[in-house]
Amino acid sequence: MAKYTAAVLTASDKGAAGKREDVSGQLLQELLRREDFAIADYAVIADERELISAKLRRFCDELRVNLVLTTGGTGFSPRDITPEATLDVVERPAPGIAEAMRAASLSITPKAMLSRAAAGIRGRTLIINMPGSPKAVKESFAALIPALSHGLDIMLGITGECAR
Repeated sequence: MAKYTAAVLTASDKGAAGKREDVSGQLLQELLRREDFAIADYAVIADERELISAKLRRFCDELRVNLVLTTGGTGFSPRDITPEATLDVVERPAPGIAEAMRAASLSITPKAMLSRAAAGIRGRTLIINMPGSPKAVKESFAALIPALSHGLDIMLGITGECAR
């Protein structure tokens, strides 16, 4: 049995319209399974703030997954509104997560500074915005892994905050 549950949400107008394969969302599911997560749900939706917020609320409040990873919609395009939709639903921000992903990516490309990704907690669910490209997804996921289980365990009350 998997230790944690997760949902993956891809924000992509082209993906939602069936005009682009969702490689990043599929990759995130594969990476999560390797880290002992059970995938409770997966969706591809258009870059619409209310649609994204509603889906995040469903994952957190109805499915009660431990982790939601989004992919796409974190850049400078006028349609990139995933961070805003995420901040609409989180109760407690977790800025260090997005900062760590940007820092790791900056060692690879200066374009990482253009990421507007956000992260935060709603109830007992951690929501993290990931980049849209598969290459950047792999790099950002690698940056998360060293602390992710510890953070989830603290959030879920499995361990105290002093464990290192």
